[in-house]
Amino acid sequence: MTLPHIGRALADATPVPYWLDRPERPDPLPPLTGAQTADLLVIGGGYSGLWAALEAKRAEPDRDVLLVDAGTCGWAASGRNGGFCAASLTHGLANGVDRFPGEIGELERLGRENLDAIAATVAEFGIDCDFERTGELAVAVEPYQLDGLAADAELARRYGHRVRLLDRDEVRAEVHSPTYLGGLVDADRVAMVDPAKLAWGLRRACLDLGVRVHEHTRVTGLRADGPALHAATVGGLDNAPGSVRARRVVLATNAFPPLLRRLRAYVVPVYDHVLMTEPLTPAQRDAIGWRNRQGLADTGNLFHYYRITVDGRILFGGYDAVYHYGNRVAPELEQNPATFTTLAQHFFTTFPQLADVRFSHRWGGVIDTCTRFCPFFGTAYGGRLAYAAGYTGLGVGATRFGARVLLDLLAGGNTPLTGLDLVRRKPLPFPPEPVRALGINLTRWSLARADAREGRRDLWLRTLDRFGLGFDS
Repeated sequence: MTLPHIGRALADATPVPYWLDRPERPDPLPPLTGAQTADLLVIGGGYSGLWAALEAKRAEPDRDVLLVDAGTCGWAASGRNGGFCAASLTHGLANGVDRFPGEIGELERLGRENLDAIAATVAEFGIDCDFERTGELAVAVEPYQLDGLAADAELARRYGHRVRLLDRDEVRAEVHSPTYLGGLVDADRVAMVDPAKLAWGLRRACLDLGVRVHEHTRVTGLRADGPALHAATVGGLDNAPGSVRARRVVLATNAFPPLLRRLRAYVVPVYDHVLMTEPLTPAQRDAIGWRNRQGLADTGNLFHYYRITVDGRILFGGYDAVYHYGNRVAPELEQNPATFTTLAQHFFTTFPQLADVRFSHRWGGVIDTCTRFCPFFGTAYGGRLAYAAGYTGLGVGATRFGARVLLDLLAGGNTPLTGLDLVRRKPLPFPPEPVRALGINLTRWSLARADAREGRRDLWLRTLDRFGLGFDS
């Protein structure tokens, strides 16, 4: 596809997340003012914070729960993602087997229960978020990737997953792309969801249960205050000062600069970018099939994820996870013309029959990752604060599980969740700058090189594998 054609396809794309660019977006709630108190303060109104507030209130209806967010609930990663709600708590089964071999069976069971519980909560509170238990289709687009699909299928069956390998004709019958050489269907461990509507629905459920929510309220500092914690805040356009004194605190800021210094070594923010097409015509839908509405992902190291929306658009994202020196996070980094051009080229290579399609939205956003690519947990201030981070793009589902862990940690004592290695162990920290940026960018370069060399990993990637740090994008 020529660059002029791609320029035309991108010309009218609105530079905001499609999911958030809709009239059903709720009005913001007032910022916090004055001095407040609470039994539980939740800092962060993404999925982690919303689930923590909801589950805390359901467990103890008389508990005074207060949630604050620097923007509005769901405005960041929770409202910008692809809407893949997976059962995996470990960023995929293979990663879980490598890192938690002694308890991966239990983690798989807990992950499936967690996905079922999300579906039940969506039904219980009438959350209109287009939750569909579609499953997921992984596709091979290079011959060497077929062996990887077969190995993944064997591993999945070992843990009781209902999966099926597809040959070239079978996978193209599901979704027609000339690039597909084979596929692996996971029938029931992934759901598709409208991510912003899920966040807005959880927000409404919290309010209905009596959670106090203040938006456009940024926490600027935490300190011990006798048996409680004191959070200083600023809110609104005038940055009016406020404060909350709370017995317990959930810290759910994920990729954003942490209020705890210790977390800076463990969390790296990377920018992911996404395109959304205009709605397809009936003829265009017929040209690609995709009648079962599965979530799709190819199996390169630098991979794409994509899905069909309820109104017949294609979301196409991933591939180029971008790290900015010094863990930099800033609004201007959300728009990356070079990445959008690359994504558009790859989209038209995948679906050349959609050459006349244009993109309606283009956006980026920051996600949090750690060296083990799945969440980690901890406490501070003598157990009065609990935190979780490191979800690495699979937080739509895993954050509910993480919220339950955080509440167990705040309650103290041992529970089946707090005893898990996943919860007790920390990932290896990232090195300081400039080694951090050098290592991350060398890894991205090596992963792209491996994709171009039939999956052959160079010395750098093999060294990371040897130390338990091997990963893809």
